[in-house]
Amino acid sequence: MVSGEGADAQPGRVVLVTGASRGIGLACVEWFLANGDRVAGTYRGEKEPAAPGDPEWAGRFLPVRCDVTDPGDVERAFSEAEAAFGPVEVLVSNAGITRDTLVLRMGDDAWDDVLATNLTGGFRVAKRAIAKMLRLRRGRIIFVSSVGAFVGLPGQANYAASKAGLVGMARAMAREVASRSITVNVVAPGVVDTDMTAELGEGRLQALGEMVPLGRAGTAAEVADAIGYLASDGAGYITGSVLAVDGGLGMGL
Repeated sequence: MVSGEGADAQPGRVVLVTGASRGIGLACVEWFLANGDRVAGTYRGEKEPAAPGDPEWAGRFLPVRCDVTDPGDVERAFSEAEAAFGPVEVLVSNAGITRDTLVLRMGDDAWDDVLATNLTGGFRVAKRAIAKMLRLRRGRIIFVSSVGAFVGLPGQANYAASKAGLVGMARAMAREVASRSITVNVVAPGVVDTDMTAELGEGRLQALGEMVPLGRAGTAAEVADAIGYLASDGAGYITGSVLAVDGGLGMGL
């Protein structure tokens, strides 16, 4: 598939991945680059991430600093991606945080910060992407949720609420934009070996791993494979769906 607006000679699609400096986001960047796309990857810290490995990908990766809780940052990130590559055709909304604590100890700031990043941030980047996708009459939006949205884990009321909210939001958006050949889907990873899950502690990770029917944690690359599929031509008739990548942890939910 060839990108639009002024990109006739350029290969692949234009992809924007939020939260792209590590874990699932970085794996997504590498997946799309390996499949010939041009990718803008957002990061929130001060240090710009290094370009992903393969020298052949040089020139097709653009790191963009963006805090998804800041509307100005979101607008700037999209503008930079558009200036470099053209309008965004695939959005992977992956940026997310955790601030785990039991409900009785959870302050308003812990609730507000997680919802602002995981849910409102997702809304903000999707809204910006849709504006151009409607003109192109095509597009793919994939939100990264979590099996925690469905099974509920102690200490994660804020995180579960934010990730469950993505599902309802995605399905509403999917109905709004389907007539323009834009699909909106959700991937719900389970226990995945990333820096974020490592912060849960070895004991809690082991306990979670023992709950997985397949008997192991997943990898970021396996989640990226699922996201890549939903962004592909082969998934053109899938919208408003939730694809669990969880080793069976949430089956039936």
